[in-house]
Amino acid sequence: MRWALPLAVLIGVVAALLTWTRPGASIPSITDAPVTVYLLDNGFHTDLAVPRAALERRGGPLGQAVADLAPGDWILIGWGDAAFYVDQSPISDRLPDGARAFFRPGNPSVVMLDPERLDPRDRHAADQRAALRLPPGAFDRMAGRIESSLDLADGGPRVATARAGGDARFFASRESFSILHLCNHWTAGALNAGGVAIRPARSAFSGEVMRSVRAAELDRAAPRA
Repeated sequence: MRWALPLAVLIGVVAALLTWTRPGASIPSITDAPVTVYLLDNGFHTDLAVPRAALERRGGPLGQAVADLAPGDWILIGWGDAAFYVDQSPISDRLPDGARAFFRPGNPSVVMLDPERLDPRDRHAADQRAALRLPPGAFDRMAGRIESSLDLADGGPRVATARAGGDARFFASRESFSILHLCNHWTAGALNAGGVAIRPARSAFSGEVMRSVRAAELDRAAPRA
């Protein structure tokens, strides 16, 4: 029974990681000029849909990158491995590259900025999106976290690659991709900077990130004592 105590400790550590919650900065009640962003979930990956005007109005390197994109009132923002994320070939052909992205540490990554003309409510099903209304300060913190991911070593955001036939642009990121820091972890981190409480260990899964956003909206809508 010498293994009983170490096993109990291991179970306790796993349980603690799964329930650990990182609180976000308090999101005040909406008073005026909220910025509505959307979390989009395709079942395994999450993106943010952000009003282009809000990003351009904010300025900075992120606003600069957005200003140079093709027309579109909304900007889809995502993050991922510099090779696997951009490749659109059938997933069955990319399994070896997926294993490389997951298990090799220090993989280069990119920030995707993709202009969309349609409102997210018109393009994405209700069960695949969640709205989050952010006061200007909270939105600025979220955008700042996104901006901090950009590699600005050359003095400004640098396009690393683009998909043929599409308007999406993939900007070099200073962060690295691995199983310990996946696309959904990154999205959850951006939301957390904007005030959304997250459970980091569970945020590997897109459904958990969606749950966090919906919980934040419900919490703010609840009447205050």
